Amino acid sequence: MHSEKRGREFYILAVFFAVFVLFLYGPLSAILILSFQGPNGGLTFPLNGVSLRWFANLFETQAVGDFGGSFRRSLVLGLMVMIVTVVVSLLAGLAFRRRFIGSTALFYLAVASLVVPSIIISLGIGVVFQQIGLQPSWFTSAFGAHLTWTLPFGVLIMFAVFNRFSPAYEEAARDLGATSWQTFRHVVLPMIAPSLVGVGLFGFTLSYDEFARTLMTAGTFNTLPLEIYGMTTNVTTPVLYALGTVTTVFSFLVIAGTLGLIIRLNRRRQRS
Repeated sequence: MHSEKRGREFYILAVFFAVFVLFLYGPLSAILILSFQGPNGGLTFPLNGVSLRWFANLFETQAVGDFGGSFRRSLVLGLMVMIVTVVVSLLAGLAFRRRFIGSTALFYLAVASLVVPSIIISLGIGVVFQQIGLQPSWFTSAFGAHLTWTLPFGVLIMFAVFNRFSPAYEEAARDLGATSWQTFRHVVLPMIAPSLVGVGLFGFTLSYDEFARTLMTAGTFNTLPLEIYGMTTNVTTPVLYALGTVTTVFSFLVIAGTLGLIIRLNRRRQRS
């Protein structure tokens, strides 16, 4: 009887997971298939032949859209946000291990941007830059806007990491004569390295595909999400789907590479 109940529960969970995967990746599969339309194919099914024509078109001069430039801007912006998010989140996690005056207010101030609509933050930052006479751009105002989105997540992750971190390791290192820096470098950092890689992945991916907080802060040059959105109104060929396929594959490669790095760090820590 008990085994039959567990079997039904497993079946229900399996069906739910299958529906979730279909809902999540169904639209992506449609874009993937349509990106291989023939030279005379359109934006909808059925396929009119099969070719790589639209992938090759990505590297040609476009009448509309700046694929290469927008991708480079999103990539650089994502890397900038990733580095700052990791460093600030690590420092915040170390600082909040001990209570200090104003720590509670500072914590709520750090995570407050999560409950404010993204478009409002984007609008506010854009207006402030204009009022002080600075031109909004993707590497200044958009950079700051993205940090209001990635830093709270990074800080919350590091708080969770250090809440589970036992100070006994540090005490043992100090008993053996290690300095504070040596303790951090050789004991704390290797143990939290996988979590820092995860924070970096969060920072990069949240920035790479952010639309709302970039809309009013990117200035003259678009990032990739803004470029794709603009193309939906004036591009009438499957090249848009080819671009979606390429960017999706790139995202999966980033995630796979990050997971591989986390696994490698965990194995190295277990061996040591």
